[in-house]
Amino acid sequence: MAKKVALMQGNEACAHGALYAGCNFFAGYPITPSTEVAEVMSVELPKIGGKFIQMEDEIGATAALIGAALTGAKALDSTSGPGMSLKQELLGYACIAEIPCVIVNVQRGGPSTGMPTGPSQSDMQQAMWGTHGDHAAIVLTPASCQEIYEETVRAFNLAEKYRMPVQIQLDEICAHMRERVEFAEPGELEVIDREAPSVPPEEYKPFDDTKGLVPPLAAFGSGYRYHVTGLNKAADGFPTTKAELVDAEERRQIDKVMLNQKDIQKNEEYLLDDAEVVLFAYGSTSRSARYAVNELRKEGVKAGMFRPLTMWPFPDERIAELADQAKAIVCPEMNLGQMVREVERVAKGNCTVAHIGRVDGEPINPGQIIDKVKEVL
Repeated sequence: MAKKVALMQGNEACAHGALYAGCNFFAGYPITPSTEVAEVMSVELPKIGGKFIQMEDEIGATAALIGAALTGAKALDSTSGPGMSLKQELLGYACIAEIPCVIVNVQRGGPSTGMPTGPSQSDMQQAMWGTHGDHAAIVLTPASCQEIYEETVRAFNLAEKYRMPVQIQLDEICAHMRERVEFAEPGELEVIDREAPSVPPEEYKPFDDTKGLVPPLAAFGSGYRYHVTGLNKAADGFPTTKAELVDAEERRQIDKVMLNQKDIQKNEEYLLDDAEVVLFAYGSTSRSARYAVNELRKEGVKAGMFRPLTMWPFPDERIAELADQAKAIVCPEMNLGQMVREVERVAKGNCTVAHIGRVDGEPINPGQIIDKVKEVL
């Protein structure tokens, strides 16, 4: 039997990927250029008994997201830059309380209201450092409609497996372009559900590190009663200021991501085996970068591309290897310098690192990339 296919935009593909992953709750507030995610979920969730709620603002949407996730729901929210700024305090709450959920940020120009209809990649550092305090983050950066569909499924899997919020960083071009999307059959893509407690309610501790780096999570309403707080806490969930418990909690929550990078990391490498210049590109900009690589190869320039589908945790190890191999790494981004700083940090001066920044609401084109490559070689 032929698979179901459709011509759809990236935002629509994101919504359908969430549904495939088992998403049964959406809370959000309309904001350009992410609104189509909410529109699709508002139509599709009632068909399967799920819940859709449009909150009064992005803060309320994130609070609803957290509440639904604690009842056992697979919960999704979508927004753009100004909304993401409003979400930061509650995103930090979801981090410390280890609440699985997925937030989509369709990036647009800024600061503040910026340019609602123009593309940007200027929220990449915010995705890691927007909320205060030491914490880990998982951030995915798909670049095609098919990939958005599949990576949204993976985002839910990572959220459930590691019991934490996961962010998907799109840009307006990826969100609004239309491409062929092939829908996966049931069971074709892996779908992970959070681990439930194996002990009776009276023995359950929601943050019990003897159960591993990711303690099982009981659903509110399932007979398990426990305390949830944004404060540092002991295994039973109640606040503590004991130095050894606070230290252990902070380190465990970071370790569950950093010690599992091989499971979390996903990247694409294109013509890198002999590359003397590497293009580090993501999102819609990577499509221009791929074209530029092909054109440079025709001219005898040994170019290749590294495209992170997982931006955070940052792929330090592989970028360090490429810095040792290449003469230069060129980072085209629709911002004035964000992920290039991570490349520079990891490269440690072992090769030239150059940046192409654009913030006028237009995409970076292959010609700009080709010119920069020739300039640095």
